[in-house]
Amino acid sequence: MARSPYLDLSRRERQIMDAIYRLGKAAVADVLAEIPDPPSYSSVRAMMGKLEGKGHLTHRQDGPRYVYSATQPRGEARQTALRRVMRTFFDGSPSKAVAAVLDVADRELSRDRHFKRPHGRKAKVGRGSRADKEGERKALVGSIVNGDVLRRPG
Repeated sequence: MARSPYLDLSRRERQIMDAIYRLGKAAVADVLAEIPDPPSYSSVRAMMGKLEGKGHLTHRQDGPRYVYSATQPRGEARQTALRRVMRTFFDGSPSKAVAAVLDVADRELSRDRHFKRPHGRKAKVGRGSRADKEGERKALVGSIVNGDVLRRPG
């Protein structure tokens, strides 16, 4: 499998690309508003120009400003990002990644078993059977795998 050029971006370049994917298309000022602890306007503009030179972004002129959009479809970028996360945190193993997601989901489901009624009284939700919990896990795994989220490119 060829290594994706998205994996070789700097932290700031990835933040810019993440902002573009969240927004769909954006001018430099839009990206500045989206990234944490942003550098100067001219620095972001220069980085976006470099990203365009690397083939990650394209632009169109809208009056006096450029509006940038990603060249790679969002779904492909999502798979690339998930492969990076799997490689970095889960030794490239989809099963380890799914196990981590299930662990988080179990903790969230346990925390959500208590909820408030409209009048402020708490109501307990039953723990459910073991089969219910297993069904929740299978549904979660199915949605991850069937959504091509963790599937390795073939």
